[in-house]
Amino acid sequence: MASNVHKFHIPVMGVSYTIDTPIKVARFGISSVVSIIEDSLIERMREYYYNKNNKPFKPITKNESDYRAKRITDYLNLMNQIVHEQFEKIKSLAFEKGSEIVQYFEMLPNDSKLKQAYLLMASTEDEVQKLKMQDDLRMQMKPGRIDVNIMVKVDNNRHTKDGLIIEDGSDAVTALRGYANSNLKNSAIVFSAGMNPRLYNYLEKLEEFIAQSDNPESKKIIIKVSDYRSALIQGKYLAKKGIWVSEFRVESGLNCGGHAFASDGYLMGPILEEFKEKREEICLELYTLYCKALVEKGKPTPAQMPKLKISAQGGIGTCQENELLLDYYNLDSTGWGSPMLLVPEATTVDEQTLEKLCEAGEQDIILSNHSPLGVKFNTLRLASSENEKQLRIGKGHPGSPCPEKLLVSNTEFTKEPICTASLKYQRLKLQQISEMEIEEAERKKMIKGVTEKECLCVGLSNAATTVYAQKPLLHTSSGVSICPGPNLAYFNKVVSLKEMIDHIYGHTNILNQSYRPHFFIKELQLYINYLKEEIATLKEELDKKTNKYYLGFCNNLLDGIAYYKQRADKLKIPSFNIERELKTAENYVLKTIERFSIPSVEVVLT
Repeated sequence: MASNVHKFHIPVMGVSYTIDTPIKVARFGISSVVSIIEDSLIERMREYYYNKNNKPFKPITKNESDYRAKRITDYLNLMNQIVHEQFEKIKSLAFEKGSEIVQYFEMLPNDSKLKQAYLLMASTEDEVQKLKMQDDLRMQMKPGRIDVNIMVKVDNNRHTKDGLIIEDGSDAVTALRGYANSNLKNSAIVFSAGMNPRLYNYLEKLEEFIAQSDNPESKKIIIKVSDYRSALIQGKYLAKKGIWVSEFRVESGLNCGGHAFASDGYLMGPILEEFKEKREEICLELYTLYCKALVEKGKPTPAQMPKLKISAQGGIGTCQENELLLDYYNLDSTGWGSPMLLVPEATTVDEQTLEKLCEAGEQDIILSNHSPLGVKFNTLRLASSENEKQLRIGKGHPGSPCPEKLLVSNTEFTKEPICTASLKYQRLKLQQISEMEIEEAERKKMIKGVTEKECLCVGLSNAATTVYAQKPLLHTSSGVSICPGPNLAYFNKVVSLKEMIDHIYGHTNILNQSYRPHFFIKELQLYINYLKEEIATLKEELDKKTNKYYLGFCNNLLDGIAYYKQRADKLKIPSFNIERELKTAENYVLKTIERFSIPSVEVVLT
């Protein structure tokens, strides 16, 4: 991918929060990621932006063949057209105070060559020379990328009216096809939440992704990973098909927004250290497999090894943390997610939810069991979707209608999968629980486990339909689900895009006054809390398999603690409370090992 003009990107957030972020920020050279899995929301966004731009809107109905892919393709094409028109307009503007072309350059990082050229132009007094320099600057301007995201776990089959499975018609595959058919260039698709062989195999059918690694205008692949091993496995799988992964995007397991895919105690620092040490190794291994596959397919091999980028996201909150990732770990970009929810110029959040985000403290952003996928889910405790859910429970009607069916997975009571947040599932499950001969305390616990699930398809879409006065996905539900990461608790006011970028680059500080641990330490604390909650659910005596798992988990945490102890100065982790925080975490892990009679293993750092 062509070099970015900024050092950061805006990751995908929920379903609706970055649904139109490129239209808001791409003209300023900022790259962002759009979720394309929820086609009903995309259809509403198509209608809104066609009307807003005085273009005729033609609905793509569910009666059309391959309607999901068609909706996605058309929305991406529309967004691309809007961004292109915005960018050409901004390039034509005069370099006058307050104009968007001036904003474009003023928001660049100070060490950017483009920013330096702009400052030189601004200080030049010769008008002829100044105009020539301005033309040169316009030639060097680049828009931000329009990237898209598919959460690969969301990949249910779709059926014909006769009940037959539609070939290549699953949720993730149709979304991928919609992206592949779009006219986006210098763009990437981000695969998140694990590996999906069906989806990856489908890539091989798409010429857009075969032997395109050295084409700067082509569509690329980014894989969001939890660690080096995951990157290697997925990268090799695709390289053997002649498909090059252009970037591995490392995300913290717990210090992130949305679904939290906790690792087995592996911490961000050691994970990034491994990427740093083995970057050349993974590039060479993938390149060898890639070239071999291209030869077998009769495709030309690239003259030189394609670039493989490494980026990271999850909990970054200061300029110092941002620079640590870029400079010490040699990353190509960083992801700034949750803080961007407080930037209306960048993300789409309704006013009521925006106010609650500003008021939220550490206790208000919780790791919940709300997701029907059975994965922990970071969420805002005071979100309006929670109020809506509790009202239904209070009326004796827990659960939600399931119009989208993106998260259906349970076949406990039905032949076809249904969603655990649905009215149907919760009614059947609660009936089953009522007939069980169990202690009342256990019954209440099981009931809570059922009714706390909520419809994320609708809840995560409602912010956009509210902001743009569009028809909601479900007429009986207006509640908004929102999924910020814990890092948001340290930001408490709405800011402009420039203010946020100035914060990222260290020109100002918009953090609130509460104590904020270094993001590596915060992640460690989150893992300790996660371990405590997991252990609280265990029986007093563990079987050998469970013993082994917690042995590994605990020793991985100890390994990470030792890593931070040895490198605190090099990593520029603030010394304030650092020794105490690491010691507190270490003591708990050691006591956990002792409690379950797990033999401690000596930690050896490589």
